[in-house]
Amino acid sequence: MPLTEPYDDHLPQEDPVALDGAVGNPDDNVVNDTSGASGPTTTGDGPAAEPEPTLPEPVRQRIVTLTAAVLPTLPTDEVPVPLRRVAKFAPNRRARLGAPVIAAQLTADPLFRQRVTARVLADAGDLGAAVVEGTAPAAADPVEVAALAYLARPRGWRELIDASGAAVRAEADSAVVAELVREAEQRATRAEHDRAVARVEAEKLRDELARVREELGQLREESRQVARTLRETQARERKATELLATERGRAARASADVDAELRRARARLAEAEAAAGVARASAKEARSVDDARLWLLLETIGQAAVGLRRELALDPVDKLPADFVADAFAEQPGTAPAGPAARARDTDDPARLDQLLALPRAHLVVDGYNVTKRGFGEMSLEQQRKRLITGLGGIAAQTGDEVTVVFDGAERMHGLPPAPRGVRVLFSRKGETADELIRRLVRAEPAGRPVVVVSSDREVADGVRRHGAYPLGADSLLRRLARS
Repeated sequence: MPLTEPYDDHLPQEDPVALDGAVGNPDDNVVNDTSGASGPTTTGDGPAAEPEPTLPEPVRQRIVTLTAAVLPTLPTDEVPVPLRRVAKFAPNRRARLGAPVIAAQLTADPLFRQRVTARVLADAGDLGAAVVEGTAPAAADPVEVAALAYLARPRGWRELIDASGAAVRAEADSAVVAELVREAEQRATRAEHDRAVARVEAEKLRDELARVREELGQLREESRQVARTLRETQARERKATELLATERGRAARASADVDAELRRARARLAEAEAAAGVARASAKEARSVDDARLWLLLETIGQAAVGLRRELALDPVDKLPADFVADAFAEQPGTAPAGPAARARDTDDPARLDQLLALPRAHLVVDGYNVTKRGFGEMSLEQQRKRLITGLGGIAAQTGDEVTVVFDGAERMHGLPPAPRGVRVLFSRKGETADELIRRLVRAEPAGRPVVVVSSDREVADGVRRHGAYPLGADSLLRRLARS
């Protein structure tokens, strides 16, 4: 291809001069400069200039690169005007953007080419000297040899360029052949891989076919079994239909017998109702006699109790058994009386609390923190105690029963509000729990007095039940307080 090519619009535009015509080569008009590059000089009357050879692209690029590298080393007056601006470019832009102008000046200005050649040959060293002599080392880069030959233009430089072009084309052909071989090897590898994959897929398909055939055989066997089962089921259905017809006949006969028996039972019921009416009348008369006897017995017991109280001269008491438990020292095992276990009942029915508090002289004992933490545990302990004691005061006022609430505490808490009328507030002593104090309160009560203990603690409930108290869950009291 020619050395020159179009260049950027921002560079000075010149019509590139072909490498033939007025410029010539070493066989035509060659100008010597002070750098030492020389060649034969011919006049314009000599033979006609030969045309510029067609340079391979790598050779053309190398010529431009070498020229761009030496541009900054030339004095400004030796640099052609179009290249003075290019000489100021950065090294990486000089060869890329100034290539067209450089190529044009090398073609059109032999003096400039000779100046460039002198510096390029000096940098090339032995290789440059060999090229000037018209020889090229066997190990030298053919592109470098062709570029130096084009600039120096010794005898036989065109043959050097042609040899370089042939070498470049041979390398390109070798690269193409290598690429073709590589692609062929890749295709062969892919083909072998595809054959292997195809073999694996074929094996899978054969296995799948065998499995499908096996499943088909199983399905056929299952189909035969289902058909056989269907025939057996149909036979059983026919037998069941026959049996159903027989049973329907028997049921009709049994229904007739039942109707007859029902009529006889109704007759006997009428006779029994008549006899019951007579019995009710007799029972009413007998109950009247029993009521009279019971009234007489109760009247006798009442008069006997009044006489006994008068005979014993018992004065009204200002302290109850629970007060003695609160003030007594630590109990000795086995000294408190145990009530009959027969009166203990385990129920959490909220209505049961009202039923038990309706008994005469009932005593309500409450496990304080067990109830408050279950009902309003989000409050502080002080607020829990205050709310529970206030609610128990309302129950004591409504029922008139004795109410005792027990809290854990080594000593009495300070800052408690005054207890409502009828409510006793106790704290367990140091080394004693509220559960133990509750059991002592229950054991201190006389046998026969109804004692109701409110606690969701299973151990407390079992302990007081053995001593005849009625254990109830905390929920029963909480619902009773919410209803108040």
